[in-house]
Amino acid sequence: MPKKRKVVKRGKVSKKSVKKIKKSAAKKKVKSKKIKAPVESMVKVGEVTHYFPHVKAAALLVLKDSIKVGDEIYLKGHTTDFKEKIASIQLDRVPIQEGKKGQEIGLLVKKRVRIGDSVYKL
Repeated sequence: MPKKRKVVKRGKVSKKSVKKIKKSAAKKKVKSKKIKAPVESMVKVGEVTHYFPHVKAAALLVLKDSIKVGDEIYLKGHTTDFKEKIASIQLDRVPIQEGKKGQEIGLLVKKRVRIGDSVYKL
């Protein structure tokens, strides 16, 4: 025998309760704080080549200039949009103070980044 389905009856909803539902839904929506920085005026110094989620670290190819510990960077991608101060940099699992042009360095990030995200120096 097939299982019986439970039938749920829906009653009419008053206009007043609809307004309450809409208001509560509007309150629950949280606007994400996106940085509205003009990317055109910033210098692109690198690009993300890999992300390691367990340690929250990104591999970054330095394309221009250099990146030092203490610099403030801005990461921008399709879904990535945040700025961060660099706390540590590694090259081949060895801590370094500065990543130079052409090096692929690793740095800790506070949020998830994706391959191809751009890195700008502030």
